[in-house]
Amino acid sequence: MGRFTLRLPETLHNELEARAQQEGVSLNQYIVYMLTRQVASTYTIQVLPEKTVKEQKATYEKLLDSLGEASLAKTKAFLADRETAEPEESLTDEVIARLEKRIEASGS
Repeated sequence: MGRFTLRLPETLHNELEARAQQEGVSLNQYIVYMLTRQVASTYTIQVLPEKTVKEQKATYEKLLDSLGEASLAKTKAFLADRETAEPEESLTDEVIARLEKRIEASGS
């Protein structure tokens, strides 16, 4: 996870802090949520020509064929060795559900 320091005007900091408190989340969580929402809203769907779609599909299938298949034992070993990350303590199921409802209600 990345980290950076950001200098904010005190009035903006206070406003963000108040909104985070209203949502029942940390200031960090609120800012990440708002940035994610803004970035996600700028994504657009681009229609590709049929020829391009077919070429991409062929390339993808070729890649899959070259990879082969992993055994169940290898898959389990890989999953057992992966690094896990724990969410912040204040990111409870209730907070996640509340944020999901707000995202759904906003039409994003």
